[in-house]
Amino acid sequence: MKGTNFLDRIGIPSSLAWGYLGILLFMTGDGLEAGWLSPYLVEHGLTVQQSGMLFTVYGVTIALSSFLSGVLVDAVGPKKAMLTGLILYILGSAGFVGLGVSNLSFVVMLLTYAFKGLGYPLFAYSFLVWIAYQTPQHKLGSAVGWFWFVFTGGMNVIGAYYSRWALEHLGAINTLWTALVWALMGALFALIINRGERLNLPASSKTSNKLKDIASGLAIVKKEPKVALAGIVRIINTAAQFGFPIYMPLYMESQGVSTASWLHLWAMIFIGNIVFNLIFGIVGDKIGWKNTVMWFGGVGSAVFTLLLFYSPQIAEGNIVVLQVIGVLWGACLSGYVPLSALVPSLVETQKGAAMSILNLGAGLSAFVGPVLVTLFIGILGYTGITWMFACLFLASSFIMIFITLPDKKDQKATSEGSHEIVNA
Repeated sequence: MKGTNFLDRIGIPSSLAWGYLGILLFMTGDGLEAGWLSPYLVEHGLTVQQSGMLFTVYGVTIALSSFLSGVLVDAVGPKKAMLTGLILYILGSAGFVGLGVSNLSFVVMLLTYAFKGLGYPLFAYSFLVWIAYQTPQHKLGSAVGWFWFVFTGGMNVIGAYYSRWALEHLGAINTLWTALVWALMGALFALIINRGERLNLPASSKTSNKLKDIASGLAIVKKEPKVALAGIVRIINTAAQFGFPIYMPLYMESQGVSTASWLHLWAMIFIGNIVFNLIFGIVGDKIGWKNTVMWFGGVGSAVFTLLLFYSPQIAEGNIVVLQVIGVLWGACLSGYVPLSALVPSLVETQKGAAMSILNLGAGLSAFVGPVLVTLFIGILGYTGITWMFACLFLASSFIMIFITLPDKKDQKATSEGSHEIVNA
């Protein structure tokens, strides 16, 4: 790719640049169903409880696959791990659409959608681990910021806008099938055109003893407890993001904000989010990853969680005010981006295992957020559950106090150790 020097200057590792495009395309396919699949299935005969169970099981397999991504990279290398994710995604998607949704068979949908959930984390998060291994430490915050830019941009922005067009012109079933086209285009750029640099993995990871490699992903939390704390912070980061859609549209409607206005607000939140994924990646490299997560991520998200909830009351349903606060809330969620740079820097070796814990946190948030709402909404109501999420954000800032990098000598060793690569 031309302009490699420019790419390196803005924080994209030039040797992995095509991979970033591949992630954008792949996640567009994966995200195109998020905004409409549940109501579509309910309209065609499923109960709300069945739809909820479908997405709960999907969240569980996402969490499992998110954990396995890092240790699988350590075991077989990033490209093989990503290829495994692609195959699982294709098989799960084909079964879900061709056998499950087309026949409205809930049992088949449950099994195949769970299988599909194993796919995208292995594909996307394995690439994130590749970035962590290959990027110089002083540029790592920017590099992971760009990753979350293309990840969120594909899943929550382009996927949503594409599906809005495709549903009208292609119909629901055909729109679901086109997800495979997006995924294959992404794989073309990420696995074939993207040459990257091959990781010089330890000899032990090239043996048949893969269970030991996977177990190391759990053992790392005992060896380095700070990694476990970072995993908890990562769960908190997007728990509200997955919990809000369950009750916030109902609350907004009670305050005079229509469903259409809420959907537009949700899109605006993630437009702000992807922009600030880049900004906070750079900010983290300048003022410190820990400081960025504590103040912009934890404290900022807590403040704007409450403002987002109370603004319809204070501003009497003023949509412009609501959108501004929503964008700022989405921006503060991006304040957690430097975690993806901080965590692999906590350890000298086993960076893939450390990233697996972080990726596990990302996957678990898709399960924890809805579970918290389900368990406590009846007791606490809309107001109480929102305060709960705000308090969790503040708790993540407190936890960050205990997540410190090794001393400078160890940091140097870590940085040097993370770049043992050979040409592909």
